[in-house]
Amino acid sequence: MNVFRLSGDLSHLAAIIILLLKIWKTRSCAGISGKSQLLFALVFTTRYLDLLTAFISLYNTSMKVIYIGCAYATVYLIYVKFKATYDGNHDTFRVEFLVVPVGGLAFLVNHDFSPLEILWTFSIYLESVAILPQLFMISKTGEAETITTHYLFFLGLYRALYLINWIWRFYFEGFFDMIAIVAGVVQTILYCDFFYLYVTKVLKGKKLSLPA
Repeated sequence: MNVFRLSGDLSHLAAIIILLLKIWKTRSCAGISGKSQLLFALVFTTRYLDLLTAFISLYNTSMKVIYIGCAYATVYLIYVKFKATYDGNHDTFRVEFLVVPVGGLAFLVNHDFSPLEILWTFSIYLESVAILPQLFMISKTGEAETITTHYLFFLGLYRALYLINWIWRFYFEGFFDMIAIVAGVVQTILYCDFFYLYVTKVLKGKKLSLPA
């Protein structure tokens, strides 16, 4: 494992922990898209079904279990424990417009036409767009809490580091996965505008707000 993949994993974990702590400490999920979190839970569930069939390493297994557990814990906090604080009026993105096309694409473009491989491919495609309900929610409300922007930053950083990881592996290991790379590029592009606002506003102590 190279430093870029490890850094990406840690950034991903940091994003998840930041979100969970934010919800737990404030006893509120205001400003958080429950739909995005449901999509991420679906991503991890369909991607890590190999937990039942293969063992790669203790690190690999541990991270997969943590991602799945934290994803469902977040969904529980939003839709059950702190349901009264969930802003469903602004979390209105039509997720079926993501899930259905992604499912169809996974059937058509994959490495191997087998159930586990199709579900893995589905998870890769879905992860690239799973943040859209959250970004859509921010665009509707016009602003985001600072802690929410930190969560989004680390989530975007994770994907950017994974892109560097794939470039590294291509040059030094000869590894090339077109599906993962294209999906990663799409996901990183979705964060570009947010990264700009994060650097120019949030890091200077200003609240992230979007033009009406």
